[in-house]
Amino acid sequence: MRISTKTRYGMRLMIDIAQNQGSGRVALKDAADRQGVSKKYLEQVVAPLVAAGLLDVARGASGGYRLARDAQAITLADIVGASEDGLALLTCTIDADACERAGDCASRRVWDGLQGAMRGYLEGQTLADIAQER
Repeated sequence: MRISTKTRYGMRLMIDIAQNQGSGRVALKDAADRQGVSKKYLEQVVAPLVAAGLLDVARGASGGYRLARDAQAITLADIVGASEDGLALLTCTIDADACERAGDCASRRVWDGLQGAMRGYLEGQTLADIAQER
C-alpha cells in the first residue's frame, strides 16, 4: 500500500496552515516556501481539501487559506480520505458484494483487520494533535 504524494503534501499543507493561520489566512505561496513544494503543485493538492470542506479559501489581496473548522475537529482520516478518495484498502473491505468470494475468503479477515487498524489510528489523531508537535 502506498500513500500518494498528493496525500502526503496535503497532510503537510494542513499541518502548516494549522500552525500558521493565527487569526488570518495563509497564502499558498508562503506555505509552499515553508514546505519546499511548488505553489503550482499545491494548487492541485488543495482542491480536494476544499471540496471536502476542510479548507476555506478567499481570493484577493488579503486572501488565502484557513481551516474550515477547528483543528481539533479535523481528523487525519478526514485529510487522507479527502486526498485518497476514501480510506479503503480493497474494495471488498467496504463492499462485500464487490467480490463473489467475500463470504468464503479467509484472507478478507486480514484485510478487514488492517483496514480497521488504519482507520482507527487516523480517526484517533486530530490535526491539532499533530500541529502541536513541532
